[in-house]
Amino acid sequence: MMTKFKRLALAAAFGTAVATSALAHSSKETTSPADGSTVAQPPEAIVMTFDAPMRITLIQVTGKDGTNYPVTRTDNMAPSKTFQAVPAALPDGSYTVNWRGLAEDGHAMDGSFTFSVGN
Repeated sequence: MMTKFKRLALAAAFGTAVATSALAHSSKETTSPADGSTVAQPPEAIVMTFDAPMRITLIQVTGKDGTNYPVTRTDNMAPSKTFQAVPAALPDGSYTVNWRGLAEDGHAMDGSFTFSVGN
């Protein structure tokens, strides 16, 4: 029979293991263009860096009016700490980049960031 102390110790160990594994997910470190920034010229590439390899499964660049702009990716869906995609010509305006991916540990991740082109 397990004592009350052993049950508490076991529960604490399990909680620590769960918390540690939750912290192991990749996270987005930086973007280019930077989130919320305004750039004078359309970016030559959309770049995201992560703290651990990420397999990007979707990237979408959408204008303020809802227009989706195609991007060309060269990663062949391979996991990487740095993801890069070349967007179609972007006119002046505001854009949202939405992305989804799989972290190295297999967990689904997603996020978005915004930037503007022009003055």
